[in-house]
Amino acid sequence: MRWLVWVCLLISLNVGADTGFPRTVVDALGREVTIERAPQRIVAIFASNVEMLAAIGAGDAIVGVEAFTRYPADIAERAKVGGRLGFSVEAIARLRADLVVMTPARQAATMVDPLQRIGIPALVLNHRDLEAVLANIRLLGQATGHEAGAEQLIGRMQVRLDAVQARLSGQPPVPVYLETGSNDRGSYLTLRGHSYTSDILRLAGGVNLFADSRLSQVGGESVFHANPARIIVAGPAQQAASLSQRPGWQSIPAVAAGRVDSIPSALLLIPGPRVVEGVEQLAALLHPELFPPHAETPP
Repeated sequence: MRWLVWVCLLISLNVGADTGFPRTVVDALGREVTIERAPQRIVAIFASNVEMLAAIGAGDAIVGVEAFTRYPADIAERAKVGGRLGFSVEAIARLRADLVVMTPARQAATMVDPLQRIGIPALVLNHRDLEAVLANIRLLGQATGHEAGAEQLIGRMQVRLDAVQARLSGQPPVPVYLETGSNDRGSYLTLRGHSYTSDILRLAGGVNLFADSRLSQVGGESVFHANPARIIVAGPAQQAASLSQRPGWQSIPAVAAGRVDSIPSALLLIPGPRVVEGVEQLAALLHPELFPPHAETPP
């Protein structure tokens, strides 16, 4: 009879794992995506989606990622389904995926119809701003059966964001040139318009000097005329240090005064749970008097 007890236990566990399934969610393309059972074999394309799934407790179900996935390290080692040149529906099918999570970049969304034809649900997310990032965490919780993990994560993130806002209350924003990339031809990339990175800068007590620019590429002369109080580079420290070696950049007051800092690009350019750390680090750089080194933020 002992074997019967074990069979009954396994059946009950499987039923519990699929509680609430099938369920239908709506993705960024306005598509109704029906997921028949709690996903056990997820392919997550792009770092943001991998990080969100891992943070809500669905990381163990990820069986495939793209070649540029770096974090978390153990998930980054899993099977690859594509990279810079595109993605493979065949590779996803070989992994017996029961859910694919993607963002509409690098032609990833062109896989939606082929995946649908072979019966693999695809969920497309668009992380246009920080509000959307939080909404997508909740959506992934619903799609994977990890609602509790998603709500707990959102709660922790919100507590930390609120703590930063409380310290910045009443402080004037700092004019910032935030550099997100560069090349050897004298062109540099920055923020324009509204995005999750713009939200990070705003919540950290900064203001984007190029928010109204029609172009994301700028030159040294444009930065000089904008006259930022601080320059932040999304990248390693040596990249920030190299600004003073660029022709003419010593004439920019912020460069001449050494008001140039860096933050790891993953904290500013990947729309996932670590954006909160980006807000905290950037706020500490822009308002060091309000964020002394010994101060702690909520876990």
